Amino acid sequence: MRSDLDPEDYYLSPEGYIVFTEQYHLKRGHCCQSGCKHCPYGYDPSTGKIRKA
Repeated sequence: MRSDLDPEDYYLSPEGYIVFTEQYHLKRGHCCQSGCKHCPYGYDPSTGKIRKA
């Protein structure tokens, strides 16, 4: 686990995967275009476009 992560930046899914929260993505400052579950930027992996400015 990265040492620069705060506890509210992620949680573990029932399967044991790390899931980043909206707060983490906002701190990151840009969309990674990976189709993240909590993407605050509105990226749509089916179209490859960001819906929000």
